[in-house]
Amino acid sequence: MKKLLKPSLFFPLLIAALFMANSAQANSSRYGEQKVVYHINYDDIKRQAKVLHNIQNNINAVGADHMKIKVVLHGNGLSLLLLPKALKSHPKFNAANATPEMQQKIDSLKMEGVVFDVCANTLKGKAVDYKKDLYDVDPKDVVPSGVAELVYLQQRGYAYLRP
Repeated sequence: MKKLLKPSLFFPLLIAALFMANSAQANSSRYGEQKVVYHINYDDIKRQAKVLHNIQNNINAVGADHMKIKVVLHGNGLSLLLLPKALKSHPKFNAANATPEMQQKIDSLKMEGVVFDVCANTLKGKAVDYKKDLYDVDPKDVVPSGVAELVYLQQRGYAYLRP
């Protein structure tokens, strides 16, 4: 049977984990409770990946238990969840960015409570079937209007970010 962790590495890893836990707790007291809405309406995969990274940094600083984060996708922003196999049948999109790597990032954020909202107007206007064309979208994730949802959330105290 192989040892998975050398004894000489155990204590440094334990200390690092405790430091990170204490750091997150200290940051949550600094930042308090946060409600943030991230707005994505562009199809640039590098920019979308950067937004997902920013969201993870936000969670790391504040703590998932102290945050409510929503990502509102409309227009070309739906490309974040558009499966590559669906691109051929959707000429109104320039990109389908729901690659396995992006799916992993999305799943990780969802596990920390991040909600991805999809605009019904865009689904209709671009003839997208969220059940077969988009990655991991439930009916509860579809909002009537992406733009109206952004206003709605801001009126309820969400800070608006469009990185």
